[in-house]
Amino acid sequence: MTTTTLSPARPAARPAAEPTPRFTDLLAAEWIKLRSLRSTYLILALAALAAIVVNLNAVHTDLTYIDRPHPPLPGMPPFRYDPLFHGLNSISGALMALAAGSFGAITVFGEYTTGMIRTTFAAVPDRRGVIVAKVTLVTGITLAAGTIVSVTSFFGSNAMLASRHVGLSITDEGCLRAVVAYAVLVPVCALIGMALGALVRHATASIVSLVMLLFIVPMLFGGDRYRWLKEIGNHLPLAAEGRLAVNPNSYTTMGKYAPTVLDCWITLGVWAVVAAVAAVVVVRRRDV
Repeated sequence: MTTTTLSPARPAARPAAEPTPRFTDLLAAEWIKLRSLRSTYLILALAALAAIVVNLNAVHTDLTYIDRPHPPLPGMPPFRYDPLFHGLNSISGALMALAAGSFGAITVFGEYTTGMIRTTFAAVPDRRGVIVAKVTLVTGITLAAGTIVSVTSFFGSNAMLASRHVGLSITDEGCLRAVVAYAVLVPVCALIGMALGALVRHATASIVSLVMLLFIVPMLFGGDRYRWLKEIGNHLPLAAEGRLAVNPNSYTTMGKYAPTVLDCWITLGVWAVVAAVAAVVVVRRRDV
């Protein structure tokens, strides 16, 4: 009589663990989200086009005054046109700051409003990686937009002024600094918008908070009566960029308590870093 020996049952194979998404994968995913929402890039594209038009139109309008300058007022120096002040004017800078801040805020509160953020974190539990990828992408896009507007406005406006012999070169004192500062302001405001979007998580409230911070709060810190008030105002984003964009050879005055160029660069850098860190920390620690 023969006996059959049964071999022990083999344990069931464990399912292979899903690979951890790489940072490039997170960037690609965030890029797909941005492309799928037309409102995000349309805001930035239209604002960039409008800013260039505002800058070039300001210079074109000034051609009449360049050809027929008004006689100087008593006690004032003779008329001297400043292409840097008009070619990268504050109106277009404020427009780009608002558009970039709104763009940054939308990339955050848009996912919370639609509930897409739950799907994102279910697929990628690493919240920090997701928001860092979002910060990186938004910074890169807005820096490119700011650079396009700044470079196009500077060279376009000075090309229009070439026949009047009042144009500037990028190598002239203060010009490169102004062009870079204008371009850098855009991603700084975009990061501020992201931080506000992460904190508030509401469309209207985020945009209102952005407008308050960029345009209303600076009104509280104007004038030269109290130095401590002026010092606070000097360290707001638009004020710092405005100081960097001043032509050293113009008659523009910055007041008694004008910040140094280094202070302004540090101010923009601190705003960018603090806003990015705030967005990462808030999204990582708060519930969806």
